[in-house]
Amino acid sequence: MPMPGQVAPAFTLVDSDGTPRALSEFGGKVVVLEWTNEDCPHVRKHYAGAMQALQREAGEDGVIWLSVNSSAPGTPGHLTGEGARDWAVRTGAHSTHLLLDPIGQVARAYGATTTPEMRIINRDGRLVYVGGIDDQPTTDVADLQGATNFVRAALDDLMSDRPTRRDFAAPYGCPVRSAGT
Repeated sequence: MPMPGQVAPAFTLVDSDGTPRALSEFGGKVVVLEWTNEDCPHVRKHYAGAMQALQREAGEDGVIWLSVNSSAPGTPGHLTGEGARDWAVRTGAHSTHLLLDPIGQVARAYGATTTPEMRIINRDGRLVYVGGIDDQPTTDVADLQGATNFVRAALDDLMSDRPTRRDFAAPYGCPVRSAGT
């Protein structure tokens, strides 16, 4: 698994509209990778409003937010392009793009094993944060009150041109079920 300080692995995936999206097209920008699965109760907790608010704030700061669905066909949370667009509308997601990774090539390249699981890439193309979104590994929305959101903190540091104070937190959630896993 690539760790903080290492160059983010290059990739190209198709987005929910069928357009190929390469990480390289976002060079010079801060990029968030969010592994997501609509059937995961941990993801649903964050999509009760907190994730969308963070996505919106990040977007206003010029951050590229790439939500990645690495669920294989026939597994919980698998989305087609149309399903992904419907999910984004239903949840009010504010990601820049929703990427489809049904064979799990990008999940494996980044060592992502759960949903939600996060990566933050700085403007130089290096990973600066790897892991869980916060310190509350529960499915209870009420636990978001008072939670430490590591992604928000890392983005605040990057936007203020400070080194990230925390670069890793243990991920939690539902397993990524890509083809071959």
